[in-house]
Amino acid sequence: MLFSYTAKSKSGEMLEGVMQATDRFSLASELRSRENIPVSITEKKASLFNVSFVFASLLGKIKTAELIILARNLSGMLKAGLSLSRALSVLRKQTKNVALDKVIASISSDINAGATLSSGLAKFPKVFSRLFVSMVKAGEESGNLASTLAEVGENLEKAHSLSRKIKGALIYPGIILSVMVVIGILMFAFVVPTLASTFRELGVVLPVSTRIIIVLGNFFSHNLILTFLIIAGGIFGLLSLFRAKFMSRYIDFAVIRLPLIGNLTKELNTARTTRTLSSLLSSGVSITRALEITEEVVQNFYYKKILEETKTAVEKGVAFSKIFKENSNFYPTMMSEMTAVGEETGKLSDMLMQVTLFYEEEIENKTRNLSVIIEPILMVLIGAGVGFFAISMISPLYSILSEIK
Repeated sequence: MLFSYTAKSKSGEMLEGVMQATDRFSLASELRSRENIPVSITEKKASLFNVSFVFASLLGKIKTAELIILARNLSGMLKAGLSLSRALSVLRKQTKNVALDKVIASISSDINAGATLSSGLAKFPKVFSRLFVSMVKAGEESGNLASTLAEVGENLEKAHSLSRKIKGALIYPGIILSVMVVIGILMFAFVVPTLASTFRELGVVLPVSTRIIIVLGNFFSHNLILTFLIIAGGIFGLLSLFRAKFMSRYIDFAVIRLPLIGNLTKELNTARTTRTLSSLLSSGVSITRALEITEEVVQNFYYKKILEETKTAVEKGVAFSKIFKENSNFYPTMMSEMTAVGEETGKLSDMLMQVTLFYEEEIENKTRNLSVIIEPILMVLIGAGVGFFAISMISPLYSILSEIK
């Protein structure tokens, strides 16, 4: 149940906020445990905050770039000596995103009631990842919250930058293929029927390839809207299938073995693993907890499984690097070797970060050249399609000309 409350702090300051609790008595006990005296507690039957947050979420999505700015600005203000509640108040004035403003307002209310920043962030799992919350919690426990928030901002920026570069490299071929499909359908719908009627009038014997194209052309010309609806439905169906949980194992298996994308996927998952582990370990998070969070950060089914095995092995006292060495077909040898060195020297976090920087640079170089590599492949595919169409439609014309001679 959700309650709004008013309480008096130890210093005499009046506090107001909203908190979840099983009943009024448990909330009162919680407030007293924080050395606050409850003044009034009222149940919120129709949670205004929840309704407004849902409405705000519909108006504007909270982007990763906004979270990066939030983490960095909050870090900067804490380093400058501002209190956490004051820093959050400043952030509310700076943000123009309605949804983010509601989130900060909720967190600020919790902070004023004596809660921690990490507990406030944990209420919004769709906004703040477990990595974000865990690092903040570790920063609070170690007394280095400002530095930890700066590191969170850096990690978010690096992950966002890599994701954006990979998507950017795939946008160009995606646009080219989409345009070619649309042009192809329009050609089939408007050009092919005209040529087909000419062939019928002349009584030309058509080859198999030409007859196939004419059948498709007749279908597209009479069902143009239906064709585009079928294509849209097919794309939606494929996307839904790819997102289905039972398909993740098969899709991830195929992606890892694709000629161009396979190595890039391995390096991307390696970089995500090492950066996340390095950040969490340097923040003071235990190795088993760090592995558990990292398992959520990586997207590939097989990498999740390896990290789960690693966590189980570490709990049994097995060396951290041993599992990575046994899975060299997923994680490169460099990772297991550097991890082993880190375990021996006691600088595991530093070694993992070195692996991260190496593979992030490799990914940047490969994504920079990805569109250049894909371009000739696209040209060959487009050329083959155009060539097949041209030969299929021109060969009957040659037979007509030979008969005229």
